[in-house]
Amino acid sequence: MKRILTFVVLALMCINLNAASVSANWAITLGDQPEVKALTPEMAQMGLDQFLSLTPKKYKEMTGERMTIKQTVQLKVAQKMVKKEMKKDPDISKGLYVLLAILGLAWVAMGIMDDWNGSDWIVNLVLSLLCWLPGVIHGLVKMKKYYP
Repeated sequence: MKRILTFVVLALMCINLNAASVSANWAITLGDQPEVKALTPEMAQMGLDQFLSLTPKKYKEMTGERMTIKQTVQLKVAQKMVKKEMKKDPDISKGLYVLLAILGLAWVAMGIMDDWNGSDWIVNLVLSLLCWLPGVIHGLVKMKKYYP
C-alpha cells in the first residue's frame, strides 16, 4: 500500500509540473499557429489567464489604441484555439484516471482536472469515504466531463 501511495503522489507531482510548463509558455508552444502569429507582441507576453480574459476594452486600457474589427476577430479566434488546445491535452491521462477511480482516489483526479474548483471532487470524496463502490461509479460517470 505504501508503494502504491508513493507512486500516486509522484505521478501527480509530474502531472502538475507538466501542466504548469504548458500554461507558462503558451505563446511559444502555439507560436507556429497563424492565429497566434497575428497577435501583437504585448499579447504574446501575457500570461495564459490574462490572454484568455482579454477583451477589446481591456486592450484599449492597456495600450491606449482601439482594436480594429479584424484584430478583434483574430483575438477571439486565437483565444478559442488556445482553449481548444488546452482541452486536447488533459492533465491526467485517461488510464491513470481510471486507475485512480478503481483505487478510490477519483476525487484526487477530479480535483486536479478542475484545479480544485467545483464540487464534483468533494462529492466523490464523500462517496468514497462512505463506501468505495459509489465513489468508483461516480468517478467513472464523471469521466466523460474530462475526456471527450
